[in-house]
Amino acid sequence: MGSSDLKSHSTRTLFKMFIQLAFLISSVALISAGSISKRIAGGQPATVSEVPWQASLVSENLCGAVIYSDQIVLTAAHCVGSDDLKRYTVRVGSSSLFKGGQAVKIANITRHEKYQGLSNYFSHDVAVIRLQTKLRLGDNVRPIPLANTAPKVGTPLLVSGWGEIGYKKKSETLLKVAVNIVDRSDCEKYFLNITEDKICAAADGKNSCRGDSGGPLVFDGKLVGIVSYGNACANPYFPGVYANVAELRPWIENAVKRV
Repeated sequence: MGSSDLKSHSTRTLFKMFIQLAFLISSVALISAGSISKRIAGGQPATVSEVPWQASLVSENLCGAVIYSDQIVLTAAHCVGSDDLKRYTVRVGSSSLFKGGQAVKIANITRHEKYQGLSNYFSHDVAVIRLQTKLRLGDNVRPIPLANTAPKVGTPLLVSGWGEIGYKKKSETLLKVAVNIVDRSDCEKYFLNITEDKICAAADGKNSCRGDSGGPLVFDGKLVGIVSYGNACANPYFPGVYANVAELRPWIENAVKRV
């Protein structure tokens, strides 16, 4: 590698480090409060019957969650930082954030053992939650199967949630938006440590953001990803980063048995 190549490589590396550092610094306050979540931007209203696997996870912060079975939901590990289970309520079967459907309390939580938050750039950002009571399944409350493989680059997917739609502007109505899988090498241009347990997705002016973390990224009726992190909201230069369900599936299935 020549001196010009080395200089170019160093510049790109420093740029990624600067961008990642800026994102991490801006997120510290949210993480210390128990959430570095994301929001739907550029989306449109959805009914829960369109995404019956969607759940909300509410404490002092808002996150999304995904129905795995009648007594298990999945979410992002960074959404469940507290050991005080009484702080959390899971709601399913409603397009409204704070009313309708079924609201249940949590019996236990298992976070991925390799999740370390900021110190490892939110790798293995997944948690399994056991509910105190079983959900009543139906048209508006339905589990979603886990994907075996991650979709190809450019594949359109659906992400949904109740996150903010603008600065400090929350949506109490369920929203959905379509995004596309982004090549890993392209994602690595903007974020450090895009390991195999992560996938990236984006669309111009559309993405998930604050309040949507832990929610579902879906393709062909299967759970492909769990909303994890990004840079700002629907920033056209930065994709969203999601936990890669196909890669994390063995851990999830094992955690379901022991949670």
